[in-house]
Amino acid sequence: MHLQPHPTRPGQIGPHDTVPHRLAPRQISRRGLLKAAGTAAGAVGVAAALPAVPAAAVGYAHPGLLHTGADLARMAAKVKAGAAPYTAGYAKLTANRHAQSGWTANPQAIVYRGSGSPQNYATLYNDLHAAYQNGLRFHVSGESAYADTAVAILNAWSAKLTSIEGSADRFLAAGLYGYQAANAAELVRDHAGFELERFRKMLSTVFSPLSESFLVEHNGAVITNYWPNWDLAAMACVLATGIFCDDSAKVGQAVDYFKNGSGLGAVRKAIPVVRDDGLAEWLEAGRDQGHALLGVGLMGTFCEMAWNQGIDLYGYDDSRFLKGAQYVAKWSLGGEVAYTANTRAKGAINGWSGSETASDAAGVDPAMTRPIWAMIAHHYTKRRGLSAPYLTRIAAKAAPEGGGGDYGPNSGGYDQLGFGTLAFTRDRSTSAVSGSAAGGSSATASPSAPAGSSPSASGAGAPDGSAAPAGSAAPAGAQAAAKGGDLASTGSTDLVAWTAATGLTALAGGLLLLRRRGRAGGGAE
Repeated sequence: MHLQPHPTRPGQIGPHDTVPHRLAPRQISRRGLLKAAGTAAGAVGVAAALPAVPAAAVGYAHPGLLHTGADLARMAAKVKAGAAPYTAGYAKLTANRHAQSGWTANPQAIVYRGSGSPQNYATLYNDLHAAYQNGLRFHVSGESAYADTAVAILNAWSAKLTSIEGSADRFLAAGLYGYQAANAAELVRDHAGFELERFRKMLSTVFSPLSESFLVEHNGAVITNYWPNWDLAAMACVLATGIFCDDSAKVGQAVDYFKNGSGLGAVRKAIPVVRDDGLAEWLEAGRDQGHALLGVGLMGTFCEMAWNQGIDLYGYDDSRFLKGAQYVAKWSLGGEVAYTANTRAKGAINGWSGSETASDAAGVDPAMTRPIWAMIAHHYTKRRGLSAPYLTRIAAKAAPEGGGGDYGPNSGGYDQLGFGTLAFTRDRSTSAVSGSAAGGSSATASPSAPAGSSPSASGAGAPDGSAAPAGSAAPAGAQAAAKGGDLASTGSTDLVAWTAATGLTALAGGLLLLRRRGRAGGGAE
């Protein structure tokens, strides 16, 4: 028997919802600084090699999320020199309607996703992509009007936003738009007029607490109820917030979850089977292509942000992510891949229960793409000198990568910040050596403090993020029963939105098959 939902006003947290744990902003410490370059020298598994740091905040190198100072300088120099493919990537940026200096923000006090009145989350993600694209355009062109626009957008939101509410989808909104907000702000954190402390407070009190709570409590659901991308969105938000706010406890929670988390977003659970051919099965390939691409993009984003602070998760567990990304790339190109059947428990703790079995990799549309491949391919082939033929092929096919607004009007087209052809194309590292096609860690390139980055006020550093165990940020043990028949409250896909976005058809067994359509896709999470 299903429990009936308790009546609440629009946006109010009901008795069957997990109440987000709110954390007070941390005071920035001047202690515990590490010299990342010296610590990381010669270490492939830097995260394991670095000593633990105090739970209080330490200084991280800035800019140091998806882009370091050296990355931004490279983009500007290559575009100025007319070098391919940077010029094509920059042309995609300048043609995007979000990348124009006339963009005006439309901030909201409360953002709703999934339920509530009105569902206005599209306003947030459109404004964040406009801020990011204007910030990126400023660094390439040097024209301050773009930085001024990004600052105005971000300041408007930090002055007004107080909470994110809705169904279980509020956790997706917090995770996806939290990591994007931090990355947009990182591009202009030192620009005149940017309200840095107010933005830090917004990340730490509005976005990150929901993501931290989700990683601990999973909205009162059984641990396998939510597919990997729910965890990965939350992990990306917590990591980005921790770096932006110089908070090592948040970085520690996110990094530890990647390695040891209980949910399906942890690397060995998202990529559960490594095969003899050097590929590793992506769990969500048994669901559908769009969500598998989302997961690969989020894990790549997570690894890139960690790498830029001296933490090597790309190479973790014998480059497990490389093997999983290669698998998804081969599959998305239309290749045959093996898939080990698995049954996933679903439901709410002390509530309804059920299960779902994925028995084979879903069908694919080779035309479907997301702007995720350049970042991953160039890391492994250029930074690390490894062979990654499927990543290389799919990155070339997707180029030049665009960003939000280039992949359809639905939310799935805004899940990644994109523009990888411009941002992540790089020359081969002189420290990299050739590795195996299987993705073994024989390359010698290691992460270090971001070259060309300016340190934070408390100094540059690259702590390993091991100060806080996973789950320390929120109380464990909170339980929530499922609402009557509301599968979305415990993580099932919103079929209406997903079908409209990607052309998926729901079958009686709950499995999703992709209609072959010659267009890019997006979708819900």
